[in-house]
Amino acid sequence: MNKFQPVDFQDLDDLFAFLPEHELKIVEALRGLVYECIPQVKEKLSYNVPFFRLRKTVCFIWPGAVPWGGTFEGVQFGFTHGHLLTDETGYLDAGKRKYVRTKTFKSLKEIDFDQLRILLFEAAEIDAQKR
Repeated sequence: MNKFQPVDFQDLDDLFAFLPEHELKIVEALRGLVYECIPQVKEKLSYNVPFFRLRKTVCFIWPGAVPWGGTFEGVQFGFTHGHLLTDETGYLDAGKRKYVRTKTFKSLKEIDFDQLRILLFEAAEIDAQKR
């Protein structure tokens, strides 16, 4: 446990048991999409949320119920090297971050699976080119 998080999950099952039902459904849908697009990805709990990596960390799923110096509503899907993605429509949010790009979903119906597939495939390609 650290000063930013009053929770400390031992594994994904701990996290899933902690999440409110509406966030869990969004997390499950997003995890399924990550595995569909990048089947060889490795999932690891970091900062008490799922991070997915190939050579480097590609993306993460951050449920709002898991605090980090503040809270937000919904589930955030983030690309750790989002600044390298082709996002001409501005689908992802940069906020005040230099590299990370995210999209926050408050319901399943808000998820644009086709758009996220395109971004996930591109993120995997970018990762494959990294040294």
